[in-house]
Amino acid sequence: MGRLQSAAKDGIAGGAGGLERAVLVGVDLGVRSRGNRAAQAGARQAAVCADDLDGDEPETSAPPQPTVSQARAAQARASTELDAEESLAEFRELVSSAGGVVVAEVLQRRSRPDPATLIGTGKVEEIAGIAASTEADLVLFDHDLTPTQLRNLEKELPCRVLDRTQLILDIFARHASTSEGKLQVELAQLEYLLPRLTGKGKAMSQLGGGIGTRGPGETKLETDRRQIQRRIDHVKLELESVRRVRKQQRQRRESVPVPTVALVGYTNAGKSTLFNQLTGAQVLQSPRMFATLDPKLRVIDLPSRRRVLLSDTVGFIRNLPHTLVTSFRATLEEVAQAEVLLHIRDAASTYGDEQKAQVERVLGELESLGKPRIEVLNKIDLLGEHERDGLLERSKTSGEVAVSARTGDGMDALLLAIDRTLHSDPLVEAELRVPQHEGAVLAAIEAGMVVYSREYEGNLVRLMVSGPASLMGRLRRYRMRDE
Repeated sequence: MGRLQSAAKDGIAGGAGGLERAVLVGVDLGVRSRGNRAAQAGARQAAVCADDLDGDEPETSAPPQPTVSQARAAQARASTELDAEESLAEFRELVSSAGGVVVAEVLQRRSRPDPATLIGTGKVEEIAGIAASTEADLVLFDHDLTPTQLRNLEKELPCRVLDRTQLILDIFARHASTSEGKLQVELAQLEYLLPRLTGKGKAMSQLGGGIGTRGPGETKLETDRRQIQRRIDHVKLELESVRRVRKQQRQRRESVPVPTVALVGYTNAGKSTLFNQLTGAQVLQSPRMFATLDPKLRVIDLPSRRRVLLSDTVGFIRNLPHTLVTSFRATLEEVAQAEVLLHIRDAASTYGDEQKAQVERVLGELESLGKPRIEVLNKIDLLGEHERDGLLERSKTSGEVAVSARTGDGMDALLLAIDRTLHSDPLVEAELRVPQHEGAVLAAIEAGMVVYSREYEGNLVRLMVSGPASLMGRLRRYRMRDE
């Protein structure tokens, strides 16, 4: 099993000399180039024209106009796609997070993918020359490769070949620190590897056809597949055990009504920095992608004196491999069980709308898109003064909350927004009359409620308070009945 585990974990890191040299290959299949900005503008214009023509009879000589739904759908698709250059810039950050150094970049534009190599024979020859001249250790594709494409590219290129999913899996493997995280990453790697055994190069390919060569190669391939399938089944059982333990912990938490608020968002949007700012914790905060893999839970107090559990979760990314969403199900259950989601967005990003769409796509997979959600625009300290003032003015009516997790600006407004959005354990106002010798009761009121007024009547303390219904229920014998 050692060779198979090595193949499963074969990633960007591992060179004896430190950082590995990588050639990046971006692929534009006609939907993300800057030239398509004009197409996006055309889509928006088409939507306007369709709105204008909606309900009117078109002239018979005029070309057919798109329907309103078609035009708006085209506009939505255009507005949520990164162009090729932006996608390659994001891919460059992924390589940096994996510990590689970029020595060359190539962008291939095609109307459709080449079934054999994705990018075409001529471009493969060009990349082979670039890889040889730069002494590259590997070629990285900002696109998923089929097993056939991977096998053909490995034959033609002088170094290792990795696609986008393999790179993301490698970064997850680097950052997994707990046994649960390592199991989840291993499961995703093995599920990715299983259908690609014949595409991993000569070490795992079938032997060539001919007298004396038939049989053993196929037998070895099937043996490898059975070994991987057995390991997948074993890891799934271990993760199911982790899931049961996490479910038990959640049930114990739910026995005390403390709602959970989960941080979600694009990778590197500042979730861990915000988590630290709100909780005073010291979880790892890093500019590298996917620095957080294991969920962190901390209690925070809201302005109403209610307590909530704040959960920091793994970041999402464009085209997040489905195997990762499945493998990290136990971790992402914190998102599914949360009462409120804080969608952390990078206000300084040039493609924030695209990132938002990708996060919502993953939330849809988790069946959590309908949960109450607060849009948190982070990193406003990186904006210019005019842009920041405009964002703060807009947030007054949009429901968004503008913050800087690094400086702490906007934290009070964010806590108030969480308070307003929570529906479980609602706030109740009441008038209480408590004997002065009931010190424990008075302490509980001070710790868990907002006290508006306090008056002393003999040996009694008369209080006007507001607090969670769960605590108020335990103090019902001290409540004054309405006259």
